[in-house]
Amino acid sequence: MTTIRARSSAENGARTRRSSLTSGDISAALAQATANCAKEPIHLPGSIQPHGFMLVLDPDSLAVLQASENIHRWLGEAALQWLGRRLPELLLGGDQVARLLAERTSDEHKPMHVADVRFAVGNYQGPPIALMVHRFDGVLIAEFEPASDVLTAYANLYPLVRTFIGQLQGAESIEQVCAQAVAEVKRITGFGRVKAYRFDEAGDGLVLAELADPGYPSYLGLCFPAADIPPQARALYCANRIRVIEDANYVPAALVPALNPLTERPLDLSHAALRSVSPVHLQYMRNMRTLASMSISIVVGGRLWGLISCHHAEPKAVRFQSRTACELLGSVLSLQIESMELHVRNQRLLGVRQQIVQLLSAMADRDSVRDGALALSDTLLGFARAQGAAIITASSCDLVGQTPDEAQVQALTEWLAERGGHEVFHSDNVGRDIPSLPGLAAQVGGVLAVAISEIHSHYLIWFKPEQARSVNWAGKPEKSISDSGALNPRHSFDSWQETVKGYSSPWDPLEIEGVAELRTAVLGIVLRKAEELAQLAGELKRSNKELEAFSYSVSHDLRAPLRHIAGYAELLGDFEGEKLSERGQRFLDHIGESARFAGSLVDNLLSFSQMGRSALRLSDVDLGALVDAIRQEMIPDYEGRDVQWHVQALPRVLADAAFLHLALRNLISNALKYSRDSDPAVIEIGATEQNGETVVYVRDNGVGFDMQYVDKLFGVFQRLHRMEEFEGTGIGLASVRRIIERHDGRVWAQGALGEGATFSFALPHHPARNSA
Repeated sequence: MTTIRARSSAENGARTRRSSLTSGDISAALAQATANCAKEPIHLPGSIQPHGFMLVLDPDSLAVLQASENIHRWLGEAALQWLGRRLPELLLGGDQVARLLAERTSDEHKPMHVADVRFAVGNYQGPPIALMVHRFDGVLIAEFEPASDVLTAYANLYPLVRTFIGQLQGAESIEQVCAQAVAEVKRITGFGRVKAYRFDEAGDGLVLAELADPGYPSYLGLCFPAADIPPQARALYCANRIRVIEDANYVPAALVPALNPLTERPLDLSHAALRSVSPVHLQYMRNMRTLASMSISIVVGGRLWGLISCHHAEPKAVRFQSRTACELLGSVLSLQIESMELHVRNQRLLGVRQQIVQLLSAMADRDSVRDGALALSDTLLGFARAQGAAIITASSCDLVGQTPDEAQVQALTEWLAERGGHEVFHSDNVGRDIPSLPGLAAQVGGVLAVAISEIHSHYLIWFKPEQARSVNWAGKPEKSISDSGALNPRHSFDSWQETVKGYSSPWDPLEIEGVAELRTAVLGIVLRKAEELAQLAGELKRSNKELEAFSYSVSHDLRAPLRHIAGYAELLGDFEGEKLSERGQRFLDHIGESARFAGSLVDNLLSFSQMGRSALRLSDVDLGALVDAIRQEMIPDYEGRDVQWHVQALPRVLADAAFLHLALRNLISNALKYSRDSDPAVIEIGATEQNGETVVYVRDNGVGFDMQYVDKLFGVFQRLHRMEEFEGTGIGLASVRRIIERHDGRVWAQGALGEGATFSFALPHHPARNSA
């Protein structure tokens, strides 16, 4: 239905002014109005609701410091006439009331019913008035409201509360608990509509249960936006668990004087039942067609979990006995919800811890965190209730389940590394929180990530897909500003649906805490393995020293006997060869060849052992001159062969000249040996500068090798070809590696069968001197 009405000239002028504003101006003004609303000191209203009156007392003398201006309507005398008078002198039986005040008022801020009293002064002739007192802000705050039959009221309320507590024990869900609470509150108070809703992480409230009389709109299942309750109002809901507004059209009654005489500040009425409320909220109620309301706070674990909200289309009084009963119901409900959530949390926590233990056990039993996580990929996903995961190390990116493509995962890893810090990163909206990676947001909605190394970019990352959902709001969650710049409350509460995109299901706080625990434990495993490796490295170093000493001693001691064997075999052939049969001569030749090979092997072993024992003597070495010298030395080895040399201009390096000469000679010798069946043999020697290193390579077009055996090439006595095909002791490349590593360098090789091989080594520009 559309309603049309005529606008006044003032309205038309305001409309013209608003239409001249840009969208940016409107957004800025709305943001400023919202900020101002959040700063409104609603706990210092300086006034009360007029369905009762207030006297503020000195806690020691019980003298009146402030009085609400509406006291004259109750007692017939203006507020100023009550200032300075002692409360016991104003009441019938005042001394007894004074004793009760001394006994019952403590530092607890909750208003307490002290007695039903009659005044000895003034012209009030009605029934007794209920006196509620609490101590706060350095004073006693006495509130007076119409009294009712206390005994009858409590007698009627006790069975209701007892029944409610019994019903809670049989509830199986939080929704059932809230529905039972709503029913009891409606039965106690008689409000036309009572609803219970809980707040989510963003502060929006979802209605879980509702009971309403005919004619009241239903809000069951709808959401109320967080902006409806500003932060300071939420804080008051935690401090004061119940709040009543009997008539949204009330005229506030100011306190006289405006400032508390003891503090010279406005009186803090946070806990007062009669506290006046914000005019914005009263307009909100009127827009909702609600003239009376009551709110009961549901506080769980010290935070505002939700509210029981009561509405009535007409003004409605709620006596303190009913408020007390409802407050008790709210406390019992809060405890029950806390118990149920704690049970669910403990069950989830137990599951998370079990999965962490399983993952850690798998990681500890294997050589790496990566292998352990991959071995229990289902547990890795179930631990965070994710659909995909990635395990990032320096050399690998392993993807499990439904994940973005590897390029996006690597981009995310780089973003995490640039972001720095080792705390857990989590987002349920990647597009909002990582705007620099739009490609990632197109593939997933949520990310949970943690670094598992203090040094390297190693990460465990979990992914959740986007889950578009529809949210049914109780009115479009938008506000406007008045001509004065103040915030206007919403006018419409009709159901309005919004489709929310870009979000995943939220990450449970237990999952985030569990990831942090997992990281700590993983770092412990890594540290333990590092300590084990360090210990093993120390033992290996000692063993290597012993082996070097042993090989040096054995090699040195075997040289003379082997030379004797070779020499005597040669002499025996010279002097007695004619007397030997052909077979004997062949045996004698084998003895000589074997003795000479063994001698060469011993010489190489001795040289190899010396490489680990001798200190480096670093000097400026001309690689070009060194290669030329080696080629001259080796002319007899390739004389008569067609060998093409391609030697680039080579730089100078800082190295041990003798050791580097031996390394290059071994590489060039290998290139000549393994290319002897090539016609022509092409040997290429060159060097490049890369990342602070000099990289030298020796390339040939010989028989090459299978890359699956590349890791064996530089080991002692490792051969990829039969001795009958290519001679050698299997120590040459091991010597090359030993020499280069002594210079803080590294060696590697590339090749293919029948296509030749390239052997490379890298020398740092500034190697450690005399490294061992």
